[in-house]
Amino acid sequence: MDFFTNLSEGWQFFIQIIVILICLFYGAKKGGIALGLLGGIGILMLVFVFHVQPGKPAIDVMLTILAVVIASATLQASGGLDVMLQIAEKILRKNPKFLTILAPFVTCFLTMLCGTGHVVYTIMPIIYDIAIKNGIRPERPMAAASISSQMGIIASPVSVAVVSLTALLLNTSHKLVGFDGYINLLQITIPSTFIGVLCVGIFSWFRGKDLDKDEIFKEKLKDLEFKKYVYGESKTLLGVKLAKSNWVAMWIFIIAIFLVAAIGIFDNLKPNWGQKMMYQAHINNTIEWTLSGKDKAIIDLKQLTSNIKDQSNVVTAIAQKDKLGNPSYNYISMVSIIQMFMLLAGALIIIFTKTDVKKISSNEIFKSGMVALVAVFGISWMADTMFGVHTPMMKALFGNIVKEHPWTYALMLLLISKFVNSQAAAISAFVPLSLSIGVEPGVIIAFAAACYGYYILPTYPSDLATIQFDRSGTTHIGKFVINHSFILPGLIGVITSCIAGYFIAMMAGYL
Repeated sequence: MDFFTNLSEGWQFFIQIIVILICLFYGAKKGGIALGLLGGIGILMLVFVFHVQPGKPAIDVMLTILAVVIASATLQASGGLDVMLQIAEKILRKNPKFLTILAPFVTCFLTMLCGTGHVVYTIMPIIYDIAIKNGIRPERPMAAASISSQMGIIASPVSVAVVSLTALLLNTSHKLVGFDGYINLLQITIPSTFIGVLCVGIFSWFRGKDLDKDEIFKEKLKDLEFKKYVYGESKTLLGVKLAKSNWVAMWIFIIAIFLVAAIGIFDNLKPNWGQKMMYQAHINNTIEWTLSGKDKAIIDLKQLTSNIKDQSNVVTAIAQKDKLGNPSYNYISMVSIIQMFMLLAGALIIIFTKTDVKKISSNEIFKSGMVALVAVFGISWMADTMFGVHTPMMKALFGNIVKEHPWTYALMLLLISKFVNSQAAAISAFVPLSLSIGVEPGVIIAFAAACYGYYILPTYPSDLATIQFDRSGTTHIGKFVINHSFILPGLIGVITSCIAGYFIAMMAGYL
């Protein structure tokens, strides 16, 4: 083992990257929970072969995934999700001509409410039925809806990706002026996401041939069994009388989300544990004093510390002066708030509805969420271990490149997202590294949408499910795999969201 530890840092880094890429590619090929498990091999190699001190898995991210998934799965088991789907179906069926524009917004909004894109499974059969019955090429709204459902994650008040990114930006030593956290991030990601979704819908409106002009589809319809398969078995929730308890469950969940958002906006609603003195840096015998994270005052250190022997003890000096204004408070983190309220929402749904608790752990949202949890565990632990030890070297190699060309950050985040198949895992793995090598927090906020890149290859469950739901066969994987139905909507959605995010961040003063 000494052979590996005696190598130069460059060679060690190269070999370790190869090991990690093998784990990621093999895990992605196997799919599902394998990606997280393969991370265990990577972390073991790093620790026992290269004697790298193990880092820390993204515990806050994992616990938030757990809380959100449990709440969303409880909502589905209670029938509360059916209420949302019924409302969504009414909107879509009332405006079938605009299905390709409306469907992506509907799935995006459902994701924003539930914090997970896996809610798309339940509405996709409805989108297909409306499309095929109205002569619309199903690939158009279905591929757009699948992509948009995942784009909504970075705009969701209860998503793990949003909470993780907020926590990382607030905990960095190089804080962004005027950025107080949770709500400030959503003010950038929500409008930029909606712009991206709109662009996806507009592009999808014109993609592919109309069904009555598609010779391959028309030829297949000559087979009566195929025609019956394509147009039969309508899926609808219209006319279904949902129980009162279903509505109760939905309102409990929605109220919990709005309470989380309200607490994020108004600091006076948050519990706090006393005052916390804050200062940023010495500048020519002055100190920049932050008041509640927004207003600033420049204090003259010479006058301030004239009666203090050790003038380096700035905190003591500041504490002795009353005229400095109001110091900030040590508030509870939004990570904890989301975890609490999601658990509360699930508990109240069980208490006030006749939910079969056994169904919670067996539905699609819970199963998909647990897969994501394991993936984040293995990948984030491996990434933190790997990049933590090589941060100085990577800062020297890539720091200036990223500063001069900010778009390279978005590109790297996009590719990492594809490897780990999770927006939260990509953020947990790459954002800390980016901050440590000098990437500006404003750039990270502007390009937040780049954390969604797992549409590049059609291996994600929601994309695979969409292909299965499209009985017409228009939503497909191409001969060369990469030329599938989701690649262009995905690229258009993410790129336009990043461009919009950049300009919105500029207007907000973050760039």
